[in-house]
Amino acid sequence: MPPPSIKDIRFIPTALLEQYKLQIASDVQQNFENLRDSDLSIDTFSFYTSVSAVFSSKIEGEEMELDSYIKHKRLGGHFSADYTRKTDDLYAAYVYAQQNKLGSENLFESHKLITKNILQPSRQGEIRAGNMFVLTDDGRIEYVAAEPRIVKRELDCLLTDIDTLLVSELHFNEVLFFSSMIHLLFVKIHPFEDGNGRTARLLEKWFIAQKLGAKAWFIQSEKNYYNQHQNYYKNLRALGLEYDSLDYNKALPFLLMLPQSIITQP
Repeated sequence: MPPPSIKDIRFIPTALLEQYKLQIASDVQQNFENLRDSDLSIDTFSFYTSVSAVFSSKIEGEEMELDSYIKHKRLGGHFSADYTRKTDDLYAAYVYAQQNKLGSENLFESHKLITKNILQPSRQGEIRAGNMFVLTDDGRIEYVAAEPRIVKRELDCLLTDIDTLLVSELHFNEVLFFSSMIHLLFVKIHPFEDGNGRTARLLEKWFIAQKLGAKAWFIQSEKNYYNQHQNYYKNLRALGLEYDSLDYNKALPFLLMLPQSIITQP
């Protein structure tokens, strides 16, 4: 029996893969290989994990500054617990992912960590049972997520494809493509009551780390998404208003944001 491959993928759209690979700059892989941990990191503190947690939190509206968070984590700065706790929870989820294999059970555990101070304990790491709408700041519906009756099925299909990809041989650009598609599909399914964006961005990097190694945790993708948050949301919206009618042929601008993160990283 031949080993699993991309041909065995059943849920993640692959129509854009060849076009995507043609648009990846030739130096993205070399830039990735050149990634190194920061001199600010010590045994009890990771600079790039802080960058990930801070900017992923800021995308969701948290008023956290990287400088303040570094003082808090590395130097024991005396900040209000209300100011740091949600970012601390996300930091803990990144550390958990760095220490555990990507899989369904560990994904749900990471969501429990992320939502420790967001959701009631009974809803942490639990698939939502109600309808989910993403609203604009002025209260308009921006996106209608997967209906409750199909959420578990859709998430299971995504996780099955992730399992297949984890044991498939993938080239560098294919890893980037599928990591971004996983991010995108997870956000569109919106399987939890809250914490979906934070979890999706963690999942994207977790997949890269499983395929390409620990350098993945040094990519400042969350910072790039935050710095371009208007484009980030614009590219997410481009696929359509409702889950059942999403057009993944319009996903290329979103997918290209990840390699851009690697190219632009100092």
